[in-house]
Amino acid sequence: MAGLAALGVDLDSVPWKECVLGFSFAVFSWEMYLDLRQHWKLGEKEIPAKVVKALAPHTLAADEFNKSRMYSYDKSAYNMFNKVFSLVQTTLVIALDFLPWAWGLSGSVAARAGMDPDAEISRSIVFAGLLVVISTLVNLPLSIYFTFVIEARHGFNKQTMGLFLSDTAKSLAFTLVIGAPVLAGFLAIIQWAGPNFYFYVWLFVMGFQLVLMVLYPTVIQPLFNKFEPLPEGELKEKIQALARSVQFPLTKLFLVDGSKRSAHSNAYFFGLFNDKRIVLFDTLLEHTTHDEVLAILAHELGHWYHNHIVKRLVVVQAHLFVLFYVFSIVINLTSLYKSFGFASQPIVIGFLLFQVRASAANAALARADPPPDKFIYSPVDSLMGFVMNLVSRHDEFGADRYAVSRNYEQHLKSGLIKLHLKNSSNLNPDRLYSIWHYSHPALVERLEALQAKRKAD
Repeated sequence: MAGLAALGVDLDSVPWKECVLGFSFAVFSWEMYLDLRQHWKLGEKEIPAKVVKALAPHTLAADEFNKSRMYSYDKSAYNMFNKVFSLVQTTLVIALDFLPWAWGLSGSVAARAGMDPDAEISRSIVFAGLLVVISTLVNLPLSIYFTFVIEARHGFNKQTMGLFLSDTAKSLAFTLVIGAPVLAGFLAIIQWAGPNFYFYVWLFVMGFQLVLMVLYPTVIQPLFNKFEPLPEGELKEKIQALARSVQFPLTKLFLVDGSKRSAHSNAYFFGLFNDKRIVLFDTLLEHTTHDEVLAILAHELGHWYHNHIVKRLVVVQAHLFVLFYVFSIVINLTSLYKSFGFASQPIVIGFLLFQVRASAANAALARADPPPDKFIYSPVDSLMGFVMNLVSRHDEFGADRYAVSRNYEQHLKSGLIKLHLKNSSNLNPDRLYSIWHYSHPALVERLEALQAKRKAD
């Protein structure tokens, strides 16, 4: 605070509500511009020459290109509507003073439940729970539309309505069950630590994330999907041989019933230290050969070999430290709370106004991405998302090069083409949209990079 005052910055005079609305519209305008560029690009019906060249010797049929184009076109229209819907929500929440009303309601609910409405932590848990439930219900129709109209129209949805609602209820329950003690710990640390709370809160959140990294794939995710050991046979032997050849500490191989919900394919590994586990989607095995599966796994092993996950974790933790430090500067600003209609200064409200984001638990448990509701920290958060995408794209190219170094170039190329075509991934994205939004390079970019590496070698 003193440092900002020395720079002539008077935070007490900042029109916080107007700034938040301005940030929201600025971020919306930029992202809508990118969305429109992407939407117009998807309107191109002719197969670009660079796509034909990159996919060679695979001959891309017109119906294959059109299928991926129309799927991306429908998703693009949905995403634009979702952004408009989210902006309307944010604007109404701010303009109608929804948050002060919800805070008052949380006090009444807490009192009826036999809790002390003046106890900040218990009331904050009730308040956060109300927001999670309301947000889930408000956004549920859009989630249903995406799953049962768009995904179904393009042949990807395999869920029944009962399974979808069951998953939603489970996700909501776990968010509330896990989120309540995490929020309680978060608030208790701030109350205990005083002005330097940002360091202790950072350690607490980092510890929670590490615990969640272990519990989510081993305890929580099996409640949604069935994990079985990969059957004995040639593929399992080849995967184990690949792991031994690069000294990857593989302990278990799983096959997951991804086809229960979707026709999309995937593969990944998880685990800490010397306990690594590989998971293959059953849909992946339906669409690819054994050598292509090995090539895709070699790409995943490239992430392990180059410590990409650890490096990203370090970047994320550095970002969180900055976030909590900046929050410690504004947490006691009376003008911030008054601007949004609050007579008191609850910690949870201050953090909500500063940074509205899905909690770590909610992000891990959610079946779909939540709308990007962001307040004061939104410009920094958007920029950070862009930086993380750049890091991720760089890592994807590095993992591809690692797979090539293990002599899987041709099988990686054919496997990537099959997966992108089966998943109807966008083959011709707008370049600026891709750079800003995509955490993975487009297929054409990856294939061109593989070709460039071959020429360089």
